[in-house]
Amino acid sequence: MEQHLYEPVHDEFRALCREFLAREATPRHERWEAEGIVDRDVWRAAGRAGLLGPDVPEEYGGGGQRDFRFNAVLVEEIVAAGCSGLGFGLHNDVVAPYLTELTTGDQRKRWLPGFCSGDLITAIAMSEPGAGSDLAGVRTTAVRDGDGYLLNGQKTFITNGELADLVIVVARTAAEQGAHGLSLIAVERGTPGFDRGRRLAKVGLKANDTAELFFTDCRVPAENLLGTENHGFYHLMGNLPRERLSIAVAAVAAAERLLATTLEYARTREAFGRPIGAFQHNRFLLAELDTEVTIARTFVNHCLAEFTAGRLSVTDAAKAKWWTTELQNKVADRCVQLHGGYGFMLEYPVAKAWLDSRVQTIYGGTTEIMKEIIGRGLGL
Repeated sequence: MEQHLYEPVHDEFRALCREFLAREATPRHERWEAEGIVDRDVWRAAGRAGLLGPDVPEEYGGGGQRDFRFNAVLVEEIVAAGCSGLGFGLHNDVVAPYLTELTTGDQRKRWLPGFCSGDLITAIAMSEPGAGSDLAGVRTTAVRDGDGYLLNGQKTFITNGELADLVIVVARTAAEQGAHGLSLIAVERGTPGFDRGRRLAKVGLKANDTAELFFTDCRVPAENLLGTENHGFYHLMGNLPRERLSIAVAAVAAAERLLATTLEYARTREAFGRPIGAFQHNRFLLAELDTEVTIARTFVNHCLAEFTAGRLSVTDAAKAKWWTTELQNKVADRCVQLHGGYGFMLEYPVAKAWLDSRVQTIYGGTTEIMKEIIGRGLGL
């Protein structure tokens, strides 16, 4: 489908992303998959290439582009290259606004230059063993103690958790206020009492490090508070639409890649003396998938334009997130089936894409939570 969202400057950036991934990531990704983590130097290479912090002010080394289409281009190209181990999307699309919009001048000077150079890798720690989508269930505490906070608790499923030099931790600072008594505390690598657990073994996204984090009487300076104390819930709600849009962008890009790969396979793979795409059932199935992916791309592009204009609603972000990620899983499942036995072999890209797709309906807010948000938006 011809897109009308991107301009020549975005096409130039796309070419830069594509060249970077072909040089720095694709040749090493199979090894990263086996090791469960990417090389740290790929982050620094991304920083030198200008791929980190596209909307961070130029004075801190960022791109200075308040245009989320640049973020979307990078996500699309990472997906197209099959480089699912790179946690750049989490860094750029999820963490960045906390460090640009909630920080003081001193905090920005401390963290943003490294954020953009790739010397400071970031993560955000919300999920706990007993609390996922339900932020009211967060048990990690940050108790004010003199000129700092004493942080105690455990986080799990933390993307970039092993490599991260700066982790934004969601912690309870007012026990009696439920979800409205949360704060965001930035914890730096090497802080006493901050430990990392095992590298988690996942079904997919194997090269993207995911870890458990532990905080035991971890003393964090008071100046590491992000935003306003006890307003963490509101800070999170304000940035979640951006995270969900990023996930939707990845979902559509993945569905498009899966479909293109499978169409080529259907044209060349023969059964009973003719290409498998010549059978009406398969032809109709591919026609249906192509139609649904085109519709999803149209809506996501609309959401990208709305976000860039500052108009994307929480409800539309939820719609985009649940619909596109469920579609991604549907496309992945059907494409594996069309590949037959080869679809179950990891040497075929469709198999890895199938495994990588499954988590998309879970993180960033499950499909069920997205529907709850939309339902409430209907006044129900």
